[in-house]
Parts: sequence; C-alpha cells; structure tokens
Amino acid sequence: MPEIRTFVREDIVSATFDTPVVDLARQLDDEGVGSIVIVEREEPVGIVTDRDLVLEVIAEGRDVETLTAADVMSEDLVTVDADVGIFEVIRTMEEAHVRRIPAIDEDGCLAGMVTFDDFVVLLARELKLLGDVIEAELPPYEHV
Repeated sequence: MPEIRTFVREDIVSATFDTPVVDLARQLDDEGVGSIVIVEREEPVGIVTDRDLVLEVIAEGRDVETLTAADVMSEDLVTVDADVGIFEVIRTMEEAHVRRIPAIDEDGCLAGMVTFDDFVVLLARELKLLGDVIEAELPPYEHV
C-alpha cells in the first residue's frame, strides 16, 4: 500500500499562535481552504477550521479583534507519520473523528496535509480504472 507521503498536499496553509483570528479568516478565504495548521518551529501544534471560527467566535459573540489562533485552535491535534499507509491514515481519521489530518516527517515537522476529500477523489480514480478494465473485457453493447 502506498505511503501517505505520495499524495499529501504539501502546500499547507499555516500560522502561528499569535496570528489574529481576523487574519486566519482572511487566509482561509484567500487560500480557499477549510483549515489552517498552527505551527511552532515548523511542528504542528494545533488546527483552526472555518467551523471553529463560526462556532467558537461568531456564534459565541466573542471579540474578533482581540482573539488569536491560540484562543480558538484545537490543541488535541491528531497527526500521522508521512510514511504510513493509506489505510492506517483512514483508520486514524475515523477513530479521531476528523476529516483532515496533518502528516509529519521523521523530525516531527509538518510534511503535508491529507483530507477526507482526497481519499474520495483517490477512490473515484481507482474505481474508474477498474471500470475501464471491466469494460474492455465486455462484449460491446448493442443499442436499439
């Protein structure tokens, strides 16, 4: 089974503890992503999602001008080693109830990000390839 490093997204959006929440929201919008990994010395320490901003900031009426990433990030960040197999990553995501997961290298530094959507796309591609193989072996359909 291929290692997760073969298809993680390496262009990860990241920020630091002291990044203002308003800047996080702008980054999410500008980059067209749903999460920002919070890093300290290149190591992932938390994550802020668009959902976090809505539920923990806007819905609670908190002051967006004073909040930083440290105030709203999920600190119980689940990561995987970049050299583990795809099935292990999927299992980890399922057990942790997360849709996105950062991959780390052997030094603990952020190596990439993989999302549930990435697996759906991968599965769709694999199913298409299987369909092509099956279709090549079938007799042609006669259309009436």
